[in-house]
Amino acid sequence: MKPKSVAVVGAAETTKMGKIPDVSVLGLHADAALNAMKDAGLKPSDIDGVATAGVSPVELAQYLGITPTYADGTSVGGCSFMLHVRHAAAAINEGLCKTVLITHGESGRSRVGAGGFGRNATSLMGQFEMPYGVTSPPTMFTIPVLRYMKTYGVTEEDLAMVAVIQREWAALNPRSSFKDPITVDDVLNSPMIAWPFRMLMCCLVTDGGGALILTSADRAKDFPNKPVFVLGTGESVETPMVSQMEDFNSSKAFRVSGKKAFEEAGIKHADVDHLMIYDAFAHLPLYGLEDLGFVKPGEAKDFVRERNTAIGGKLPMNTNGGGLSYMHSGMYGMYALMESVKQMRGTAAAQVEGAKISVCQGVGGMFAAAGTVIFGNEG
Repeated sequence: MKPKSVAVVGAAETTKMGKIPDVSVLGLHADAALNAMKDAGLKPSDIDGVATAGVSPVELAQYLGITPTYADGTSVGGCSFMLHVRHAAAAINEGLCKTVLITHGESGRSRVGAGGFGRNATSLMGQFEMPYGVTSPPTMFTIPVLRYMKTYGVTEEDLAMVAVIQREWAALNPRSSFKDPITVDDVLNSPMIAWPFRMLMCCLVTDGGGALILTSADRAKDFPNKPVFVLGTGESVETPMVSQMEDFNSSKAFRVSGKKAFEEAGIKHADVDHLMIYDAFAHLPLYGLEDLGFVKPGEAKDFVRERNTAIGGKLPMNTNGGGLSYMHSGMYGMYALMESVKQMRGTAAAQVEGAKISVCQGVGGMFAAAGTVIFGNEG
């Protein structure tokens, strides 16, 4: 992809966030989509590309009255929307479509028309992991983090510090689910979920959604809001079974997708003003910092403890409060993308002054997949 050839011209979340017991999953997608169209000054007939996960792009297009020439139903977990941005950019550059709508909606808390987190007994996970009690995200993500903690001397306090700092960011965001300050002791005294994860190290369970609209950069100036340019993208997958990771201390999918995005964008780490790393659990920002190359292996815990990612730090990270304190309906990637776009527009609740480049990193499954999108606000 040519850097700055595609831009985000519409972005919006659902009208309500958190607990929405009266709206279905498809309804959440539609709410976010219509809000994004309003943000961009568009109507459904102006959209000729759709991309989504959780529902079918066929359902989405029919429900909104869109007749697309491009449809993407890629679904690899919470980072699916990062991949949708990448694929949409490629499709626009290739002339397959002009204006792509990417949507997310999930009734994670209220479960209105939502599916379960079931595992098919005949799948690889069903055959080789479930019999040993590996049945849900907390019991899956704990497998690599225990090795990681032992290798690099990461403590429970280090994991707790991630949650503490993100709560500080969340306090600045009016739409955050939780805003009250917490301490390391608060995190360590919260209920045990699956060792070493305490409740406050685990993501929220909420309802909500979001949507983005992308078009070519040469058209972006015709829209009402400041365009946010896609500078670089990357994607990769590793394994559906967390037990089969190449290295429990690192995500190969993170490394591959991140490297590709940085090369495409033609930037260095020192150029990055803002960072979003998908935080379904407190260890993910540590892996992300290392696998994306911001710090060396084993150094992320010190980088966070020294408050480099906190308010006033040299690398503001997860400035919306993250999945731990802001919002996490199940597939968090859209909310991370939304915050990057808001930061690049200069409209974020906790705006990083002068930010020009934002890196957004997503995970799918338990290190199964990864997507990286690098945004900029200078044409």
